[in-house]
Amino acid sequence: MGLDLLLASATPAAGDTGGGFDLLGTILWPLKWAVELILVAWHWLFTTVGLPAASGITWILSIVGLVIVVRASVFPLFVRQIKSQRKMMEIAPEMKKIQEKYRGKKDQLSREAMSRETMGLYKKHGTSPMSSCLPLLIQMPIFFALFSVLNDVSKHAIAGIGGVGLLSPELTKEFYDATIFGSVSLHGTLGNAIETQNTVAIVLLVILVVLMIGSQFFTQLQIISKNLSPEAKTGQAYQMQKIMLYVLPLGFIFSGVFFPLGVVVYWFISNLWTMAQQFLVIREMPTPGSEAAKAREERLARKGKAIDSSGKVVPMAVYEAEQKRMLDEVEKAKQAAPKREQPMSKKRAKKKGSN
Repeated sequence: MGLDLLLASATPAAGDTGGGFDLLGTILWPLKWAVELILVAWHWLFTTVGLPAASGITWILSIVGLVIVVRASVFPLFVRQIKSQRKMMEIAPEMKKIQEKYRGKKDQLSREAMSRETMGLYKKHGTSPMSSCLPLLIQMPIFFALFSVLNDVSKHAIAGIGGVGLLSPELTKEFYDATIFGSVSLHGTLGNAIETQNTVAIVLLVILVVLMIGSQFFTQLQIISKNLSPEAKTGQAYQMQKIMLYVLPLGFIFSGVFFPLGVVVYWFISNLWTMAQQFLVIREMPTPGSEAAKAREERLARKGKAIDSSGKVVPMAVYEAEQKRMLDEVEKAKQAAPKREQPMSKKRAKKKGSN
């Protein structure tokens, strides 16, 4: 089926809200339309190269394609998030000083002064707590839209209708009937598998949940073990990161039990993407003074390169010349300092003699 036929067969928004106003459905409608567009486009691509249209693997690969599109689009925000998290860690000691300064002061003026100093600190370092959450805030609505699309597929397939966009009635039925390993539905949850005693589905979902937890744990571990300076490891933000290292992965246990297999696959592949991105960013853009930064300097030194004062990678000869120039400037400044102080000393001596 060509992509033009898919466009022609797209159905309008479907679903019965019982005559009431569906606020959540209205908010998610454009995102669901976009999710269906990406899924159907990838499905068309994979069927064009020869994969079976009704195969569960084809739809799984389409979900992987959705992850690629979403994560690639938010990559600039991810880099910004890493830099923001780094700065938040680095300013933790200064933040602690502000908190200590106003500790116990409950009056309005003190609260306003503390707020001004805190915002001033954020502005000075070009960061804020919200900027470190941007990629997650953007991805969560897409995640819920995918959950809603998969949830609707079951209802729409039974009713013989399509989705809100390009997911036509025919594609909806194919998606609903698609299975992997012969018996595992993309729309079934671990709870459903336990109820129906579907051993293959239970094993698959448990493995995915374990891998999700492991990938999330490793991603957080990369940050706190390799990409923080010694100063940042003394702040309250670091202690929170250590707590989240063990608490956050537990959330995936909930997702593995109640979310459909297709959503679990999306989340797992997204975790792998995050882990790979994190590794590359820490390797190439480490926090100054961290173990990752020292490792990068050693790698560059073995290649005859170094990082100059502006943060650029330059040949070792250029770096050494810059260091020598900076040392010469320091020596000249030291030699010039006594000469500037000498006239003042003579004046003081004359004044002392006259007295």
